[in-house]
Amino acid sequence: MEAISSQSPALTLIECPRDALQGIKTIVPTELKINYLQHLLQVNFPVLDCGSFVSPKAIPQMADTAQVLSALDRSQSRTKFLVIVANRRGAVEACKHPMVDQLGYPFSISENFQMRNTHKSIAASEVLLQEIIQMASTAGKELVVYLSMGFGNPYGDPWSSDLVLQWMERMADWGVRCVSLSDTIGQATPTLIQELLGAVYAQELPLEIGVHLHTHPQESYAKIDAAYKAGCRRMDGALLGYGGCPMAHDQLVGNMPTEHILSYCNQNQIDHSLKSLALETAINKARAIFDTYGV
Repeated sequence: MEAISSQSPALTLIECPRDALQGIKTIVPTELKINYLQHLLQVNFPVLDCGSFVSPKAIPQMADTAQVLSALDRSQSRTKFLVIVANRRGAVEACKHPMVDQLGYPFSISENFQMRNTHKSIAASEVLLQEIIQMASTAGKELVVYLSMGFGNPYGDPWSSDLVLQWMERMADWGVRCVSLSDTIGQATPTLIQELLGAVYAQELPLEIGVHLHTHPQESYAKIDAAYKAGCRRMDGALLGYGGCPMAHDQLVGNMPTEHILSYCNQNQIDHSLKSLALETAINKARAIFDTYGV
């Protein structure tokens, strides 16, 4: 396992306000979302997972994503915008929006969760993903595939590291260039994270590989450490660890707290290129929103 030193590679940290907000039942005002994202832009995150083009009936909180994106000023920021899509209509809309840089597609290797999350079988999702790959390429957009239930699932579906590798190899063959392994219900242990990522990196696939981990706060540092030492250089987080997937199993845990990832980086002299003062302001904005609307 790789030792950490001052020469250790930098970490690409993806902030996920979409994942934090989407499960809040009370609709956060559009203007407040715009203000919050505008402050996040000042932090210098490489990517903001900032919204989704999905059915308002499925995720009401994200119904104003196009409006929010159109109102943001990115003239002083290099941050890219990622939005989640779950069907062809959403992908078409995302590809047409000038503020969208990346499409994120949730592809589950659990048949039960794929149906629960996108109302499609794995076979149907496979066909759709290949269509979205072509659409994104034509529109000049990047694509991130979130391999949900990547660390196991509670539904009794088959799961193994070999199965994860088979899907990642298939996606690389299709032309996918970034896959984020998602621990949708927070069940991954540090040992499992280390072993799975070790097996994945050993294959030397032509992919950028990230992790989207959910966790109990007291378990976050061990999971971050396992992922980084296994070679992962792309991690998703959400300020204050708020939120999670509303389509997941009832025993839901929160997102990986961004501030825990940053604390780990600072302790181990890992560069993250974020602006600390702007980050503190964004954390205060996040706390105000979640304290008001997340109760």
